[in-house]
Amino acid sequence: MKFGLLKDIKNGEYRTIVTPVEVRSIAGCGHEVLVQAGAGERAGFEDRAYEEAGAEIVPAAEDIFGRCDLVTKVKEIEPSEYDLLREGQILVTCIHPAAHPEEVQALLDKKVIAFTAEDSHRYGSPNCEAAGKQGALAGLNAMLTTNGGKGKFVSGLAGAPGMNVLILGAGIVGKAALSVLHALGAKVTVMDINLGVLREVEARYQNAVDTMYCTKENIRSLLPETDMILNCVKWPKGNPDFLVDREMLKLMEKGSVLVDISNDTDGAIESFHETTHENPTYVENGVIHYCVSNIPGAIAGSTSVAYAASMLPHFLKLLNDGVAEACVQDGFLRRSLTVYKGYLTHEETSALQGRPWIRPEEILGITDRELDPAPPATVTRSDNFLKR
Repeated sequence: MKFGLLKDIKNGEYRTIVTPVEVRSIAGCGHEVLVQAGAGERAGFEDRAYEEAGAEIVPAAEDIFGRCDLVTKVKEIEPSEYDLLREGQILVTCIHPAAHPEEVQALLDKKVIAFTAEDSHRYGSPNCEAAGKQGALAGLNAMLTTNGGKGKFVSGLAGAPGMNVLILGAGIVGKAALSVLHALGAKVTVMDINLGVLREVEARYQNAVDTMYCTKENIRSLLPETDMILNCVKWPKGNPDFLVDREMLKLMEKGSVLVDISNDTDGAIESFHETTHENPTYVENGVIHYCVSNIPGAIAGSTSVAYAASMLPHFLKLLNDGVAEACVQDGFLRRSLTVYKGYLTHEETSALQGRPWIRPEEILGITDRELDPAPPATVTRSDNFLKR
């Protein structure tokens, strides 16, 4: 098969989903690899390194879409790329389909086979770890007096106390943020609705980190003394409530910082709106908001290496065994199948966009096979099944 790596064109996106190391593995299995010129440059991977690994460098996205059986990049397919898609082409990227109805419609219209990469990680996405760690550092940067913050140093100084930080959510993102902030000496409280996870946090940090059950009331009680909030909660889409509403921000001192790493419209933070690396912050009710949507792009080199390594097994399964067999072998890949030749196969997207869907195993004709199990990607359910 022919494998194609696109250069990401989303504003502020510098990562790549394939480095020369993965190219060498894919080419070594007998597949032809095409790489768009400059695809890895901003992450530190020159075209020459891809060539030396066995790739052909092509000048434009049109070459990748026009020649390749499997096409990949980091972020969503942009409107300028819709017409380049070909029927039956395999697409692997972070589609975020539930939040992008126009993109989903384009994928359906083009009858491609598309996997949304963010749902395919058995052990959690390296991007989540990167977002948590870099998000913590970005929040500290926003706290600087020179950036509009109240100028509190993370660990304090002799005679001056350190920062009080509240982390909402103790998943991969929250734990990654905690690892940085604790190491730098911040006084951290972690909230979650899973007491087992909170026990793990206490044990790992030998009770040097406070934990609380995550409710609005508990959050509200801490805000007057909180210098920085990091939202790491994967908020259920369609939930009309907020963990932190605008009125609650008034409890915080001016110059405090809120970092919305989860970064969802209609998410856990009412005052959220997306920002970019070029213009990363805004102020609401005196609180500095850092809401960059692709935080890992700021550390594109490290994130690309980790992310590409995690995605290589998926690429090799699809290339070597085909879509159906790959989905039999890997339940996490199967659950990430989003559209298949004009059919929606993604449950959350069905629920939130009101589109009928069909389960991946049914459309692939593998219901009678022994399938590798995987939990649902989200708690959102849909019984709006397509009638074939």
